[in-house]
Amino acid sequence: MENYQFVVIGGGISGVTCVESIATFDPTAQILLLTGTPLIKAITNYVKVSKFLEEFDIEEKPFHYLAERYSNLIIQNKIVERLDIDKQIIICSDNTQIHYDQLCICTGARPKLLSNNNPYVLGIRDTETVESFQKKLITAKQILIVGNGGIATELVYEIEHCSVIWAIKDEHISTTFFDEAAARFFLDRIQMVKEKQKLNEKRQKYEIADQTNIQTSSSSICGGALGPDWVANRSMKGAFSQPRQVHIEYKVEVKNILTPEQYQQRKLTIENLQSSEEEIQWPVYVELTNGKIFGCDFVVSAIGVIPNVELFLQSADFKLGTDGGLLVDETMRTSIKNIFASGDVCTAGWTLAEHWFQMRLWSQARQMGHYAGKCMLAYAHNQQDSLTMDFCFELFAHTTKFFNMKVVLLGKYHENDMKKYDNLIRMTPGEEYIRITLKDGRVYGCIFIGDTELEETFENLILNQIDVSSYGETLLDPNIDIADYFD
Repeated sequence: MENYQFVVIGGGISGVTCVESIATFDPTAQILLLTGTPLIKAITNYVKVSKFLEEFDIEEKPFHYLAERYSNLIIQNKIVERLDIDKQIIICSDNTQIHYDQLCICTGARPKLLSNNNPYVLGIRDTETVESFQKKLITAKQILIVGNGGIATELVYEIEHCSVIWAIKDEHISTTFFDEAAARFFLDRIQMVKEKQKLNEKRQKYEIADQTNIQTSSSSICGGALGPDWVANRSMKGAFSQPRQVHIEYKVEVKNILTPEQYQQRKLTIENLQSSEEEIQWPVYVELTNGKIFGCDFVVSAIGVIPNVELFLQSADFKLGTDGGLLVDETMRTSIKNIFASGDVCTAGWTLAEHWFQMRLWSQARQMGHYAGKCMLAYAHNQQDSLTMDFCFELFAHTTKFFNMKVVLLGKYHENDMKKYDNLIRMTPGEEYIRITLKDGRVYGCIFIGDTELEETFENLILNQIDVSSYGETLLDPNIDIADYFD
């Protein structure tokens, strides 16, 4: 039997950050990283933009990338079969038994699928599923994307030379991130020919040369979640003659997925297709709740994710959060002794700060992994009383890109929150969109689209909770340097 002080399951962003945190703070610690895929996710080009905002790239790297940096870290490509929580043993599919003192579960989440066994329904979550998507897209003339989150939004913009039908259950696009006004700001960019982006040609890309010997037999095993620039250097071109064609169906869900035979039996008419395409025999047909049926080459299911917890629930009675994740306390501990969890697989079970909430994003996966490593060390050395909640959990802060425009989200920016309180909006069509939500005269949440350079100032205003009600609309006056004013 192998013995380790610290074992981390999962080679995604959170798992890798967790072992890096442990190895950095305690170079003598014996650490094992177990991953179901032969590549791990590594954070590169890390830049701290402000106290809370951070930018970084995520690259797939071979094991030796980490092993060479930390002499006290062992990485193994093994599939975990079950846990013996009484003996603190991990049993792997090759019958290997590993004893742990402290265990952290970082198995992430997997995409929800409209159908689990339909070859024409594809979920996108990790590199393997993206590559499968690319292969299918090459010969596709029309696809249907279901979902209204980050993956769906990015795909709609990135796909070229393929007719895209975007089915969303909401009244406007990208409700996970944007309010209705911000969604309207982006609508004009959806039909635009995608801007040519400068590719990072220096980046090394690692691929799995031989798929046959890889231990990923379980359908629940998936690679780490995609990072912030997952579309970089990837061809997203189909076989359609026109550069871009996007059609959006609002306030709908998928009612049925039909085979060509089922479609013919029902003798329904395909709507919203060009007359020249009416006779096309599509591989799959999708019936929406508004009664419309669309034929397509395949369907992308981007309707959210499910925490990868099933394996562990078979081994122990873990407490779960309302969203199905492993419930963790303020030190990232689960309900089982000496077992921690971080990233997409867990649910924050502590009393949340007023301006922070959990969202399954790569930025939070990195933060949780780093903090979980510190917590594991503290408990291992009986120093848990000295632990203080990491300051990153004081304020929700995330920066990304949509439609090739910078997007910064701070605090309680959600549309549901903005409807309760006062809002200041500044918009320059095609250039920028800014929305500041004020609660009792204090900044509560913000959305910045474009290069506004206001994020650090308003980050501080949220933290300091200064009453800005007396400034009114001058708070967003482009002729006033608000950063100097509150410096």
